[in-house]
Amino acid sequence: MTEVVTIPVTGMTCAACSARVERTLGASPGVEAANVNLMTAEATVSFNPATTSAETLVATIRSTGYGAELPVADQSGESGQQHHAEDLRPRLAVSLVAAVLVMLLPMVIAPSGTQRFLLLGLTLPVIGWAGKAFFTRAWKAFRHHSADMNTLIAVGTGAAFGYSTVVTLKADWFTSHGIPPQVYFEAVVWIIALILLGNHLEARARGKASEAIRRLIGLRPEEVQVLRDGREVTVPLQTVQVGDEIVIRPGERVPVDGILLSGSSAVDESMLTGEPIPVEKAPGASVTGGTLNQLGTFHLEATRVGERTVLARIIRLVREAQGSKPPIQRLADRISAVFVPVVISIAIATFVIWFDIGPQPAYLHAMVAGVTVLIIACPCAMGLAVPTAVMVATGRGAGIGVLIKGGEVIELASKVDMVVLDKTGTVTEGRPRVVDVHGLEDSNRVLRLAASVEQGSEHPLAQAIVAAAGAAGLTLEAVQGFAASPGRGAHGKVGGRHVLVGNRQLLLDHGLQADPALAGADRPGTVVFVAIDDRLAGWLLITDPIKPNSAAAVRDLQSMGLEVVMITGDNQATAASVAAETGIERVFAEVLPEHKRDAVLRFQQEGHLVAMVGDGVNDAPALAQADVGIAMSGGSDVAIEAGGITLMQNDLTGVPRALRLTRRTLGIIRQNLFWAFIYNLVGIPIAAGILYPGFGLRLSPAMAAAAMAVSSISVITNSLRLRHA
Repeated sequence: MTEVVTIPVTGMTCAACSARVERTLGASPGVEAANVNLMTAEATVSFNPATTSAETLVATIRSTGYGAELPVADQSGESGQQHHAEDLRPRLAVSLVAAVLVMLLPMVIAPSGTQRFLLLGLTLPVIGWAGKAFFTRAWKAFRHHSADMNTLIAVGTGAAFGYSTVVTLKADWFTSHGIPPQVYFEAVVWIIALILLGNHLEARARGKASEAIRRLIGLRPEEVQVLRDGREVTVPLQTVQVGDEIVIRPGERVPVDGILLSGSSAVDESMLTGEPIPVEKAPGASVTGGTLNQLGTFHLEATRVGERTVLARIIRLVREAQGSKPPIQRLADRISAVFVPVVISIAIATFVIWFDIGPQPAYLHAMVAGVTVLIIACPCAMGLAVPTAVMVATGRGAGIGVLIKGGEVIELASKVDMVVLDKTGTVTEGRPRVVDVHGLEDSNRVLRLAASVEQGSEHPLAQAIVAAAGAAGLTLEAVQGFAASPGRGAHGKVGGRHVLVGNRQLLLDHGLQADPALAGADRPGTVVFVAIDDRLAGWLLITDPIKPNSAAAVRDLQSMGLEVVMITGDNQATAASVAAETGIERVFAEVLPEHKRDAVLRFQQEGHLVAMVGDGVNDAPALAQADVGIAMSGGSDVAIEAGGITLMQNDLTGVPRALRLTRRTLGIIRQNLFWAFIYNLVGIPIAAGILYPGFGLRLSPAMAAAAMAVSSISVITNSLRLRHA
């Protein structure tokens, strides 16, 4: 048995950090899979509880030099991010004030020993407090025989600070040896200030990207009004149990999933479906936790509470999705794993080259160039490129009624070229409806007697007949001697008359013949014959109506260049009719449930990347076989678990909406990776001084820090565009 735990991790600042934690977890006994997300600062681990435990995994993370704690129930990660942002704010303020002062000081005090000591005094709080975390994390990484972004920052700023401090304390020695007593305190302060600014903006962006989870958690009220011993009492939500009777008033959120016992209302279910139109609810209707009661007061019987509610499942899916990685992340991970050692090597090589052949004073040029390479190469943008986009996209999907299970699903869905649709419950309503009643003498009489016979049956066709009679305002009579014939129909006595309701075989069993002209053979659907006192009296035509938005959704998918296919177990005539009405060109009818998966496999063998859309238990194998399974929320739990995407709105319009979002997300990811790679490919050579021989251009360490911060901010800003996709 496999368990999954999401562990908050603190101290990670770049892709190399997350890659190191992930490698260590992945190599731990009992761990089946580990994903460490830099953006959410969480490790999602699948493990065998017989071999290891969550506590052991926390200890494993701590052994890498990063902080970790056991996850807290219902925590979105937002509180930790908020604390991180609040901790950064005063440190950023101190470093920015110091940066402004070290920039202004040379304007009022000429270069001298006094100026250098004042600059040292302004730099000490920045090095010793505001930027202390960079040095402590770098030391932890060194103790664990690794290097990360903190190593680059600590080595770069530490070298500049150490050299400047020695110059300040021993200025006479440098002067006596003909070396100008030049210091770089302003570069140290500005580097730390700009990096802290970038970290602060990243923390704020993480908070914005977590908005979907915060909003979902906020849909649950903290207290609930429950009837206990005939009295209404207020209790904490956590104490509500299955079977409790809950009172919901206008303007209140529904706290748990349940069945409406009494009263009626209009309930805003937009948090599930994305549709703003309220849904009318009457006794017997199901109500989902987190939805908003808009009108009347009603009583609700709790059927699912705690982690079993639909809302809790949505929160879990979104959290797991935001912590997952698409395959495209592997490229960034492979590069990040070797990036820091390579950068340090380049910085050393830069120092050596400038020291050997650079202009005088060569050691100063060499030190500045080496420090600049270390600073500009911080791999923040590379580490944020993929997880930021995945996090924002899954949050956006949750807001529009599309639950995406992870980054891998996003990448696969964006490349789909064929969409396979189940018919019943997906393209159609999945609820049979009487669309025509033909009586040889009196149609209402035929419908009334048929419904009277079927009123005790639970068969879907029988329920459709009863519903049609109710809609027509017909009064049903009691039935005596009711008997059902499986696969044929039913019969009984109504008002002293013997009534048969069923298919042609039922008539033949009772020695009756049905005129083929009565069967409506030219119309798709199921024909139910009605005979009264051994004489054919008429027939009813029952069909499964097409959902109102199905045709528009199919056209939308086709406009995206996707091939749309329908698979159904229904007969060829009915399937062809549904396909013609919705614009589906390729249809496979009379396919047994167990063969739907084989059909999907055949499409894949033809070279298609397939998305399967279904809602029933019999669709689960096909959903699992497809490259991307898309389950309708109104379907079975088995189908939803088998799918990679769940549509909270129970119609097909969510399919093109979901696929467009995934395409847009992959495009943003590619843009992020492109700019992150280009930034380093261009920035590192410039920082090393490649433009100096020909153009006399060099980057200062402070300029390198600014460029690094801008690159990270640009990746985050680009990803946040998905909030409006």
